[in-house]
Amino acid sequence: MNLDTLIRKNILDLKPYSSARDEFSGEAMVFLDANENPWNQPYNRYPDPLQRELKEKISRIKEIPVDSIFLGNGSDEPIDLLIKAFCEPGIHHIIQMEPTYGMYQVAAGINNTPVRRVPLADSYQLDVPAMLAAVDGNTRMIFLCSPNNPTGNLLRKDDIEAILYGFDGPVVVDEAYIDFRPEGSFLPLLGQYDNLIVLQTFSKAWGMAGIRLGMAFARPDLIAILNKIKYPYNINILTQAKALELLDNADEMSQWVSVLVKEREILAAQLTNLPFVEKVWPSDANFLLVKVKNARGIYNYLVSKGIIIRDRSRILLCEESLRITVGSEEENKILLQALQSMLEV
Repeated sequence: MNLDTLIRKNILDLKPYSSARDEFSGEAMVFLDANENPWNQPYNRYPDPLQRELKEKISRIKEIPVDSIFLGNGSDEPIDLLIKAFCEPGIHHIIQMEPTYGMYQVAAGINNTPVRRVPLADSYQLDVPAMLAAVDGNTRMIFLCSPNNPTGNLLRKDDIEAILYGFDGPVVVDEAYIDFRPEGSFLPLLGQYDNLIVLQTFSKAWGMAGIRLGMAFARPDLIAILNKIKYPYNINILTQAKALELLDNADEMSQWVSVLVKEREILAAQLTNLPFVEKVWPSDANFLLVKVKNARGIYNYLVSKGIIIRDRSRILLCEESLRITVGSEEENKILLQALQSMLEV
């Protein structure tokens, strides 16, 4: 993959903004370089724009070199930056599978980038020939989500590799839910495919959705492009500090994942027994896609009971389907009791 021919020329030519903390990092006796207030430490200081300490810690956990790691405000920031870097507005387009995570299309729309949507095949797996047939000279990126949202399933490894081999542009594999099926990750294959970009997040299994921290992993020269066009201090000092603290809780995270996987199977079995449930799709994530009779009616009934799920019925191939996050044992029991009570109404 030749970045010189794929990255937008104005991005390649761009001289990035250089902040005070770009020009100096480390310890000093007096900082008079960034027009900061001298009081209210440590919040008076701008954060490290390249998040060096945090990346070192993530590098050890993920076993990926620091120069192959980009940190963003959730995964949505690298999604937006990748489209900005590769897609000339109104000319180039991206390809995504359908159904999938909605922010690829939103980010593309904001950047005036058309989207070609290719429906998934049986069991919500990739239709590889159709995906590759959608590629033409103006295709700049393919987005794959595995495990997929809202379907919950891991995409077949051979199918993803067929896309990586068959398309000479960047292929983004969004692994937001991969901690629930870690053996399916493409992160260990990063060095094998120079057009592979892997997205991950701390929002799901790590329980850090509120601090907004996402990761992109790619070859170093592509990471350098993302660093070039991001806002100077995109990860604030509070997020960096809290992430450094919470990343010491790897054992607790593993326990959470174990409990949620167990609860997922219990919830799936209980839902299957309800007469208005037609199918509970197998899931590799922390949620279930459930095909029901009268999805909107069930959704509204649960809202009236103070229980919020997602109605995905308007999405292609998800007609009359609800997406239900796996909660704690107590939360799942409350959900099931409410659904049972519908039978008595």
